[in-house]
Amino acid sequence: MSGKTLKLIKDDPWLEPYASAIEGRHNHAIWKESELTQHGAKTLSDFASGYLYYGLHHTNDGWIFREWAPNATAIYFIGTFNNWEKNESYRLKRIENGNWEILLTEDALHHSDLYKLYIEWEGGASERIPAWCRRVVQDEKTKIFSAQVWNPDKPYKFKYEKFIPKVSPLLIYECHIGMATEEEKIGSYEEFRINVLPRVSRDGYNAIQIMAIQEHPYYGSFGYHVSSFFAASSRFGTPDELKHLIDDAHKLGIAVIMDIVHSHAVKNETEGLGRFDGTPYQYFHSDSRREHPAWDSLCFNYGKDEVIHFLLSNCKFWLEEYRFDGFRFDGVTSMLYYSHGLGENFTNYGDYYNGHQDDDAIAYLTLANRLIHKVNPTAITIAEEVSGMPGLATKFENGGYGFDYRMAMNIPDFWIKTLKEKKDEDWRPSSIWWETTNRRPDEKTISYAESHDQALVGDKTIIFWLIDANMYWHMQVSDNNAAVERGMALHKMIRLVTASTINGGYLNFMGNEFGHPEWIDFPREGNNWSCKYARRQWNLADNSDLKYHFLEDFDKAMLKLIRNVRNFQATPIQKVWDNDGDQILAYMRQDLLFVFNFNPTRSFTDYGFLSPVGKYTVVLNTDAKDFGGNNLNDDKIEHFTQSDPLYESEKKGWLKLYVPARSALVLKRK
Repeated sequence: MSGKTLKLIKDDPWLEPYASAIEGRHNHAIWKESELTQHGAKTLSDFASGYLYYGLHHTNDGWIFREWAPNATAIYFIGTFNNWEKNESYRLKRIENGNWEILLTEDALHHSDLYKLYIEWEGGASERIPAWCRRVVQDEKTKIFSAQVWNPDKPYKFKYEKFIPKVSPLLIYECHIGMATEEEKIGSYEEFRINVLPRVSRDGYNAIQIMAIQEHPYYGSFGYHVSSFFAASSRFGTPDELKHLIDDAHKLGIAVIMDIVHSHAVKNETEGLGRFDGTPYQYFHSDSRREHPAWDSLCFNYGKDEVIHFLLSNCKFWLEEYRFDGFRFDGVTSMLYYSHGLGENFTNYGDYYNGHQDDDAIAYLTLANRLIHKVNPTAITIAEEVSGMPGLATKFENGGYGFDYRMAMNIPDFWIKTLKEKKDEDWRPSSIWWETTNRRPDEKTISYAESHDQALVGDKTIIFWLIDANMYWHMQVSDNNAAVERGMALHKMIRLVTASTINGGYLNFMGNEFGHPEWIDFPREGNNWSCKYARRQWNLADNSDLKYHFLEDFDKAMLKLIRNVRNFQATPIQKVWDNDGDQILAYMRQDLLFVFNFNPTRSFTDYGFLSPVGKYTVVLNTDAKDFGGNNLNDDKIEHFTQSDPLYESEKKGWLKLYVPARSALVLKRK
């Protein structure tokens, strides 16, 4: 087969010079799947069932535990049941392929018992938390982590097992369970289920993307330094409570996407996989590639079948055990390149096919997507990837890596750069149009105005860049403040132009829809372990005397508009007009006309441009009183195109509108 026969290349002739490289990666993934499935003797799903074999399992005869530790010379099962002491009756037996096993009687272990492994190897020994364990807890006094037996008498049973996401378009509410509470503490799965899920549903989002699910020793890592890949973080509650949360989300029609971290692992040895069996290379690289130069973490060796087995099984586990509806893969750029993308420019196609790419990691990501969609055909996969690697979100059979979406990471970068470096009068609609619509036509993207990273200490959210300290003193509805009015106007416009130009989906980070003030600062030694800034102040948006609710009300109206158009994300988007001098941008999607005036001072009367002939009525206005605007337009007025003989054959006429400064209108053509 020639690489030029792949649809990825047919759709983009500029990729033809790299056809052999694209074909090579494609065939490498095919070969790897064939090798892992014993040339078709079993399925990829069969291969990815390690979680059913390894770890602790309750059986009809008692308990069985297995672990893979090829360098170990002896392994002991220790815990609260034997006073954490080495005991020959709890010594594991070595079986084939570096695996270890122990059979225990029914009364040897009980629900909530704590346990670890004591692993010995040539020249050393240490306690370890099992790699495949499903529950890890931290002692409040000693801060020590241990695995925990989880075998409740009445485990949670799903009520909505065959949930099918209706995500056209995909509207994601990105969230963090621990900081979703208003109190100065770590929030729980139960609190999120009861208090936040209904809010997400009311606001119009059809998916939540949950961060920090996989267990991590340091809370402030935002969940990105994972130690136990199969354990749902116990900081937020029990496995059953997480299942209840997911079940209730499905009841509300909300898909649940997990932020999964397979790009690296925490360096910790007593909590994580570092030197698990005494070797530095069991799961990770053994050379200079072992440690991530920027993240202070360990890099998986995707060339080892055992590592692929571990990670693919992890994908299937979260789908099967918890009924997650898909994954947002973190740090994909770091996986794709030997350099982790650090110091790379990615200015031309040659940068994607210059031999600096990790073909083993590419094969793993490809197989992960194939597995996920085989286990659950309606599952959603999203790649967080900054380099722009072609084919990432293209179907495997077309030559791609199989993700359903990729993050449009250029858009939040553009908005922050604009806010930091440009005066309002220097904003260019042509640049805004380019950044929000510049993407590969064969790949769906998730557009978003700002990332969760921008909410952390050391950076600023969009609302904070716009309003800054004025948020502390001038957010009362009765207070007229120029900085606040400017900030709220641009906050709405930025979100509208970002959300209305999607070709796949739209994402918002929890609280940013109403302009949550201040930064995120997780509890740490430097702030006396305070949760004051690691929470969400929902009361601000619920207080009718404050202006925050105007932003949330607009966000809700914007999403309702988008959801009311069938397959909105797939409708053609056509630029109608842009003028950098006037700072006006207009475009259409089906019968919706979006008109933006980014000019900070000039309002335009009878501003005209050619539009499809018809009658237009205003269906959304960022300047409306209901959204905290100046209400300068009469939205009840109907607008008619004026005929022009020169454009009658094109069925176009002149539409003339009053467009106030710093405002946007959405009109519907009838």
